[in-house]
This record gives sequence, structure tokens and C-alpha cells, in this order.
Amino acid sequence: MKSDTLPSVRGRYTSNALLGAVGWFRAGGTAEVLFKPADLEDLQTFLAECPKDIPMTVLGVLSNTIIRDGGVGGVTIRLGREFAGIESLDDGLVHVGAAALDVNTAEVAAQAGLTGLEFLCGVPGSIGGALAMNAGAYGGEIKDILVTAQFVDRDGELHNLTADDLKMAYRYSEIPTGWIATGAVLKAAGRDVPEKILAHMASIREKRAATQPIRSQTGGSTFANPKPDELAAAGLPEGTKSWQIVDKVGARGLRIGGAQMSDLHANFMMNIGGATGADLENLGEEIRRRAMDSFGLDLHWEIRRIGKA
Repeated sequence: MKSDTLPSVRGRYTSNALLGAVGWFRAGGTAEVLFKPADLEDLQTFLAECPKDIPMTVLGVLSNTIIRDGGVGGVTIRLGREFAGIESLDDGLVHVGAAALDVNTAEVAAQAGLTGLEFLCGVPGSIGGALAMNAGAYGGEIKDILVTAQFVDRDGELHNLTADDLKMAYRYSEIPTGWIATGAVLKAAGRDVPEKILAHMASIREKRAATQPIRSQTGGSTFANPKPDELAAAGLPEGTKSWQIVDKVGARGLRIGGAQMSDLHANFMMNIGGATGADLENLGEEIRRRAMDSFGLDLHWEIRRIGKA
């Protein structure tokens, strides 16, 4: 596919664009065509005019994504700084673009004296990705603070949906196929002096640094925590976490090629040098196989895997 077969846009098309090299894992292939829209109107025009048989993939900052080594076909859409605005209003609402980093959103809210968004400083990635998986950490989830999320559909039409509309649950959000998150309105829980809120965020950062390999080439939690009924069926105690299951199957520190599970936090996968997308995915699948063999438990990936093997 050549970019001259695609709609005329004000943004930028790049053929054979590096993806794996700019993701947090620093592994994997390229995008056949990467499209960075100039603004929301440009994205709407592209979606309305692009032939519907061309595959599309939407990426954020690649904080929890494995790019397979064969790359991603069709058009890969990545929203840039034009979609990264953050505005805190006097009514306790925060208007934020989908490309805004979660940590930056928490910082803006804190400086405005708004509470309830502090947990976002412990969530890697952008707001768009957080909406896609109802991301959360340290006692908070996106669904807890979401007023509305804005999406553009495959025809370029805009839609505003609530957490109920999206059927948000633990690490789950039901976004209609082909819809792209472009922004959200978040609501604070209350108000406090910025210094207190920032101190709370500092404690979250300290805890995260002490318990997670955040200075490594990693992608956050590899597997979602099992649901109570899944644990019960597996004969495991209620509240058992994924990292504990990784430990139980002897996979803390397990290595395949350049991919390794962290010794610091057993549910974190790392590229320790030269890992391929296949190394990372195979490591995760080996742990899933062990969990199934040992407990009959189907561990669910929290990391997204895209592209061709």
C-alpha cells in the first residue's frame, strides 16, 4: 500500500515507520504506513474518506504494547501533541486529550488543587490507552473519574460515551470496533491544597519505584489479576494476584531470549537486551501455559500484542 492511495490530509504519512524501536519494550517491527493527523478535523476527514477495506490500528505511546516482528499492516494511526492538551476548569472538571500522558494529567489536576486523579501518576501511558483498558493503580480506575469520553468512528462522526456506555470493569472497556478515543472529561473527587496532593503523588512514585522495574525497558503489568470465580475454579485463595501465580509456576526471573520476567516484580516483563517481539510474547505464553497446566487457570494478557508474527 502506498500513501498516495490514501486520502489527502494535512497531517503526515510515513511508510515503513519504526514502531518497535520507539515502544517502551524497544522491540518489534514497523508500520506499513503511519498516519499522524494534524488535528481532530484532519482525523475525521481521513476516516470518512479512507477505503473501508484498509486495516487500521490505533496506537498510543506504546507503554503496554508488544509490536510483533512482522510489523503492522495497513494504516497505523498515532495521535500527537495536537491531542495532548490538558485543561483544568473551576468546576472540578479536567478536559484532556487522548494523547496526554496519564502522569501529566495528574500533575495538572494537582496544581489546580483537584483530588482523586493522583493514581494516574502511577499509570504508564496516555489517556487514550487508559480509556481502552480502564487502566488503574493504587486504588483508582478511569471509570471512577470519567464523565464522558469522546470518540470518532470509522465514518468520522463524533460520539461522547460514559463509563456505563463503555461497560467499564476491571481492565476492560467495550469500545465499538474501529472507534478512536480523542479525549475525555474527568471529574475530581474534591479539593485540597496542591502541596498535599503532590505529596500524595510523591508517595505513589516512591512506592512504584521500590516495587516495579520502572527504569527497565518494560510494559507495565503483563497479566490482569484473575477474577474471583477464576481463582475459585483454580483452587486458589481469593485475592491471589497475577504476580503470585507467576511465582507459583516458577517464572519469576524466567528468561526467553532477551525477554525476562522481573525479579523485583514477577508480573513485569522486560527487554534485558536484544529481545524480539517473539521473545516477549513467547515468554508470556510460556507462563500462561504453566498456569493452565498447574491450575487450569487462563491468565489474561494485560499487554496488547499487535501485528504479524
